[in-house]
Amino acid sequence: MTIELLAAAGSAPQTDFGFMSAMEQGGIISWAIFSVLAIMSIGSFYILFSKLFEQQKILNQYRTVRTQFWRAGTLKEGASKLDKNSAWRQLVDDANMAEDQHQKMGDSLEAHDWLHGSLARSEASINSKLAGGLPFLATVGATAPFVGLMGTVIGIYRALIGIGMSGTASLDKVAGPVGEALIMTAIGLIVAVPAVLAYNWLQARNRRIAELLSGFATDLLANISSKGQVKPATAAAAPARTAAPAAAKPATSTTTTTTTKR
Repeated sequence: MTIELLAAAGSAPQTDFGFMSAMEQGGIISWAIFSVLAIMSIGSFYILFSKLFEQQKILNQYRTVRTQFWRAGTLKEGASKLDKNSAWRQLVDDANMAEDQHQKMGDSLEAHDWLHGSLARSEASINSKLAGGLPFLATVGATAPFVGLMGTVIGIYRALIGIGMSGTASLDKVAGPVGEALIMTAIGLIVAVPAVLAYNWLQARNRRIAELLSGFATDLLANISSKGQVKPATAAAAPARTAAPAAAKPATSTTTTTTTKR
C-alpha cells in the first residue's frame, strides 16, 4: 500500500510552471542565453536614447543656422555664433580651411572642385558618426529571435530527456516542459522588435539630417564662390510691414450758388 502511494505521488502532474522553473531546468546554458538577450536589450535602448539626443541636438542647432548664421557679414563671423562641437560648425570650419588651402595651391586645381570635395568629406564624417551604433541595432533585430530559439531548442531537448528517463509520455508530462521552453523564443522576439523599430526610425531621422547638411554645404559653396554675395533666405525674415491706413480726406463742401433772376 505504501509503495502504491509513493508511486502515485511520484506520477502527480507538475503544476509549478513559469520563467524561473524553465531557467532552473535549463541550467547554466539557459541563464547564459538569457544574459545575452538582456545585454542586447539594454544596448538597444541605450543606443536608441543616445542617438535620439544627438539627432535632436543637431536639429535644434539648425534653427540657429537659419536665423543667425547667414545674417553675419562673413562665414567666420557666422561660425562664432554656432556651437564649437556642432556639425554645422564643423562644415563651416572645413569650408574656411579648404578656402585657405586653395589659395596656397594657385591655379593647379579649380576652387569649386576643391571646396566641393572638402565639404563632401566633412559631410561623410558627420553622417558616419550619426550612423554609429545602428549596426548593433540591426544585428540585434536579426539575431535575437534565433538566440531565443536556441534557448527553446535546448529547453525542449532537456524536457524530452527528462520525459524519456521517467518512462511516461502523457500530455501533462510533455506540454508543460515544452511550453516553458517557448519562453525563450518569446524573450528573443521581445528584444528584436524594439531594436528593428528603433533602427528604422533612427535611419529615417539620419536621412533627414543628411539632407539638411547637404543643403547647408551647397549654400556654403555658393557663398564662397560668389565672395559672399549669395546667401539663402533666412527662416526668420522680418515680417512684412502692413501699410498704414490712409488718412481719411476731409469732405469738401461745395457751395452752390444760386442766381435769382430779377
